[in-house]
Amino acid sequence: MAKAFLLDRDGTINVDTDYLMTPEGVRLIDGVGEAIYKLRTAGYLAIVISNQSGIARGFGTEQNVDMVNNQINTLLEAYNAKIDAFYYCPHHPEALVEQYKLDCNCRKPKTGLFERAIRDYKLEPNQCVAVGDKERDVKNVHKLGILESAVIGEGKMCQFRNLLECVDYYLKG
Repeated sequence: MAKAFLLDRDGTINVDTDYLMTPEGVRLIDGVGEAIYKLRTAGYLAIVISNQSGIARGFGTEQNVDMVNNQINTLLEAYNAKIDAFYYCPHHPEALVEQYKLDCNCRKPKTGLFERAIRDYKLEPNQCVAVGDKERDVKNVHKLGILESAVIGEGKMCQFRNLLECVDYYLKG
């Protein structure tokens, strides 16, 4: 069975610019390249689990999100690092784009995308760490057997300042 860090994207890996839809807008958060390199070197997969409601809101397309995700991996190459897989939810219950107007199981805090990643990569949930910059990113993962989760950033609920600090903590534990 495999182990992974299950990471939110915007605000965790890249600077959150509200509905990022262009590869030119991607800026990695300081320390992210080193963090991804360290966790992968330690035998963890790096898997993104992300809400991308900008698609449902009409700010961009799934192709735009794929281009942004590809750019993240291009930037991570400088650190000999990469994201192993990107899972995202394009839906929103109040979508402007009708085909994405859905109250789905994949939109966090629901666990559908986590379940898919666990199944697709044969992950051992109790060997995974879920990380996000908002509580909703990790809120229900314990229901799947994911015992470790962290909220990063500057807020009162945050346990770590950034992904590098979080990865260092879990890899030393």
